[in-house]
Amino acid sequence: MTITDSGKAPTTTSPSVRSARRVAWASLVGTSLESFDFYVFAYFSAYFAGPLFFEPLGAVGGTLAAFATIGVGFVIRPIGAILFGHLGDRIGRRSTLLITIAIMGIATALIGVLPSYAVAGWIGAVLLVLLRLIQGLSLGGEWGGSILIATEHAGQKKHAFYATMPQLGSPIGSILSAALFIVMTATIPAAQLASWGWRIPFLVAIPLLLVSLYLRWSIDETPVFRHLAEAGARVRVPLIEAFRARPTGLLIATGAALLGIGSYSLMNTYTVNYGISHLGFSFQDLLVATTIGGLLQLVTIPLFGALATRIGSARVVLWGAVGTLIIAFPMYYLLQFATFPILVGTMIVGGILPTAAWAALGGLMSDMFVGRFRFTALSFAYSIAAVISGFVPLLTAALGGATDFAWWHPGVVLAVLSAVTAVAAFAARRRVEPVDAI
Repeated sequence: MTITDSGKAPTTTSPSVRSARRVAWASLVGTSLESFDFYVFAYFSAYFAGPLFFEPLGAVGGTLAAFATIGVGFVIRPIGAILFGHLGDRIGRRSTLLITIAIMGIATALIGVLPSYAVAGWIGAVLLVLLRLIQGLSLGGEWGGSILIATEHAGQKKHAFYATMPQLGSPIGSILSAALFIVMTATIPAAQLASWGWRIPFLVAIPLLLVSLYLRWSIDETPVFRHLAEAGARVRVPLIEAFRARPTGLLIATGAALLGIGSYSLMNTYTVNYGISHLGFSFQDLLVATTIGGLLQLVTIPLFGALATRIGSARVVLWGAVGTLIIAFPMYYLLQFATFPILVGTMIVGGILPTAAWAALGGLMSDMFVGRFRFTALSFAYSIAAVISGFVPLLTAALGGATDFAWWHPGVVLAVLSAVTAVAAFAARRRVEPVDAI
């Protein structure tokens, strides 16, 4: 196998529609498990983690410690991105994704059997942080690999649409986790929920893991990686090659990812806690509202994917970011009226526009890099954005404390995320590589 002057591997056989769809399902189920684990931990941190594991720190200190625990899982993501990105560009996308999903599922299930502070003192908190670090390590390579396993099987014409399929995992994970918490809060008394009921969502990760492993085991390696291996085009250290060949691209990709990741951290973690503690909403009201928003995303994400095939992924991200910037402050102003219809409306309107930036993110980022270091570049840029986004709840809470929780303080954070992503998406429009470029 040789490489043409354009850097593209000679075309062999185009991927079949059936094969691309099967791979897309495998990618979707994997990201759904990732998102389910993320949202379970987010809801757990917003409501349970402080009293259960950080009791001596008090209500405010426990909440901040719980949000910081979310953050540490993001801090280690770049290490996971380097490790699993290297494996993905050296041994293959499929094999690496089998490793990352197994680590993620096992770590999540183990959180469900941890002892609380009342049982084992600080041991439970230490183990919670350790398992969160392990989760973050695996997540460092999970998202980038899921995007590539979908897009590199889909081919050039449909890759922008198939890049949105893994993104559906986020609303699916949000819906499953919120629905589970809704059922639990409605059927399990509060004392029992705090005693043992909180463990159920983490243990549910086990059957989801088994399904994900089965689907990923049943698919083939991507054509792009097979071309890389046959052409002898794999590089020894993909991260160094990515920084050498595309340093600006890595920066742009990181900025483009900020709104898509950060808005979820803001809306589904901080806003849940803020709505309960300061606006007077019930935990169940907030779960219902986020579930309605997630259901809507099941429709809007594929629609934005179809739009991305027509106008390009970068433009969809750009318009989503600009729209979010416009509605950031009005949305949080209306929340102050603390009615359930306004809450639902906020989750819908505030969900659609950031969803555009999220839906087309995988297509934008995969367009920016060539195959020989694409896994590493996507994973690394995404993980850096995730590190920043992971501390969004903590930073927003600190800003709230400094402003006496003025109505506009979450709007500031959302506006900054939107502005950075808009600039990055604008810059990304002219940096497009063919999906089969190696």
